[in-house]
Amino acid sequence: MMRQFFLTLSQSRPVETTVSRVGPVRRMTRRFVAGESRAEALHVVRALNADGLAVALDYLGESVADPDEARAHADEYVALLEAIRAGGLNSDVSLKLTGMGLDVDEELCYHHVRRVVELADRCENVVEIDMESSAYVEATLRIYKRLLQEGFRNVLVAIQAYLYRSEQDVRELIALGGRVRLVKGAYAEPPDVAFPHKRDVDANFVRLMRLMLSPEARAQGFFAAIATHDEAMIRATVEYVREQRISPEEFEFQMIYGIRRRRQRELAADGYAVRVYVPYGTHWYPYFMRRLAERPANLLFLLRHVIELPGRKSA
Repeated sequence: MMRQFFLTLSQSRPVETTVSRVGPVRRMTRRFVAGESRAEALHVVRALNADGLAVALDYLGESVADPDEARAHADEYVALLEAIRAGGLNSDVSLKLTGMGLDVDEELCYHHVRRVVELADRCENVVEIDMESSAYVEATLRIYKRLLQEGFRNVLVAIQAYLYRSEQDVRELIALGGRVRLVKGAYAEPPDVAFPHKRDVDANFVRLMRLMLSPEARAQGFFAAIATHDEAMIRATVEYVREQRISPEEFEFQMIYGIRRRRQRELAADGYAVRVYVPYGTHWYPYFMRRLAERPANLLFLLRHVIELPGRKSA
């Protein structure tokens, strides 16, 4: 119920307007969001790189309904890629298609994404395409496959383990020699579309992880990014990798900025490639609410932060 509550709030513009003005909440988001500016985000990348961690930078913004706003969103990614190259940083970029204008026009969105992918290719970098709610899966995969067909191999797409359809999608992408970030899924979905119970999502996550790291997938040149903070999922991945004698260079773990920071460094120290998903920008509200929905510990952190404001005593 708590998860559904925060997922519903994540889509509420009136609540976003109110919450975004609350100083303590804005400050608390710094645990999960690198800042509102590109300079702040790049500062975080340098610090993470110094700890042996790679980064995926995400300029926050989704559900764009204006063509000019979509173009400005793409412009930021162009500037971001150029800044990453100029700074010699170990970071790729991650984007949402609705931020690139998918709700306006799919062809417009593709134009903006292709522009970013072309520059990333010249910079020898990678573009990660986030998966949004189930309503966008078909369009997202169409755009991703179109990029593959045009010869771009520097593109990765997210697949959500809680969707029933994901196993078939993964199999198709393996056949194409694609690149996939496996996540559990962070949107409210009906039970006819997604597994309603965590145990079933977890079982499907492990099944998809094994499929993505199978000898057949690796023979196709497929690349897997295993994105999870769930220790059981991490252990299952490590056990399978050891069992199959898979080199740490053949896949990577991905984790979110501000969550399980010590575990990120432990995995890196054990020789695994770890990439930290780092968001930044002023449109942090939907992302922040989904983080609260995913992990009750995040909500407890928020409440503790608010209770311990100057002038107030914690219980």
